Amino acid sequence: MSLNELWFVLVAVLFIGFFFLEGFDFGIGMSTRFLAKNDMERRVLINSIGPFWDANEVWLLTAGGAMFAAFPNWYATMFSGYYTPLVVLLLALIGRGVAFEFRGKVDNTKWKNTWDMAIFLGSLLPPFLLGVVFSGLLKGLPIDSEMEMKAGLFDMVNLYTLVGGITVVVLCLVHGLLFASLRTTGDLQKRARKLAHTMLIPLAALFVIFAVMTYFQTDVFEVRGLPLVLLAVVGLVAFLLAGWFMSKQRDGWAFGMTGTLIALSIAGVFVGLFPRVMVSSINEAFSLTVYTASSGNYSLKVMTIVALTLLPFVLAYQIWSYFVFHKRVHEKEHLEY
Repeated sequence: MSLNELWFVLVAVLFIGFFFLEGFDFGIGMSTRFLAKNDMERRVLINSIGPFWDANEVWLLTAGGAMFAAFPNWYATMFSGYYTPLVVLLLALIGRGVAFEFRGKVDNTKWKNTWDMAIFLGSLLPPFLLGVVFSGLLKGLPIDSEMEMKAGLFDMVNLYTLVGGITVVVLCLVHGLLFASLRTTGDLQKRARKLAHTMLIPLAALFVIFAVMTYFQTDVFEVRGLPLVLLAVVGLVAFLLAGWFMSKQRDGWAFGMTGTLIALSIAGVFVGLFPRVMVSSINEAFSLTVYTASSGNYSLKVMTIVALTLLPFVLAYQIWSYFVFHKRVHEKEHLEY
């Protein structure tokens, strides 16, 4: 494996980590609007991700930084072409972070309702926008010979990318509801578990629709047919197991299965793209690949040494933090948010 290919895999792993970890944060944030019946239950839900959400967002920053350092042409083309949706994404994440810190500072209903809406929108928009962006990468975008992406609104937002965005939102919601069932107790836990099980049917429908549209509107099955079919089969098994574990109230295993679904879905995007990183809808020859979009070999070598040195410490810290804050959140506790 060349260093170009290694860093493509590392970028994929970083995005998988982000969607797995931040995915349940998004799901919790969305569920505060319809799962929680009162302010106390909203505080319980928010406190269930309180020790984790900010560290989970770092995975997205690290993925973006890795793209910038390892694949500067990919970073430049994608971030300039998707400038508007990515700015909205960042503003939504900033607004949600501010809301987490500010909603509990004033004991006023209007104050809390305003920040609660910021939490909801800041949890809904990012997975939707990222789903739209990743779907666009699969479908192809107008990239010319100078590696410039000149996409109009309907190049970025169309039926295919909308279905992709909605699928990611629903997947994160189910993932978050299962995390709530792991971290809460009583009636709130039961409602989270029940709603997660109910949402499996629309999630299955969205997966099927997106897979069929991907087959007909992209070339990824033509390019990487067998690996994608294998991922789909494993994903189907994980989906069925998630439903079975939910029916048995094995929340931890069910959460692991939805996490597996997320990992397989993001892996499928990168497998379908490889060796490309962005597909040109103008001419296949203009597509960016891991070889034409990457930094020089010396830069990749230095980055690899630094990454392999620091990554174990980062992972150890995050695992430790989840171990420390593994207990369930109870309404009778002092709730910060």
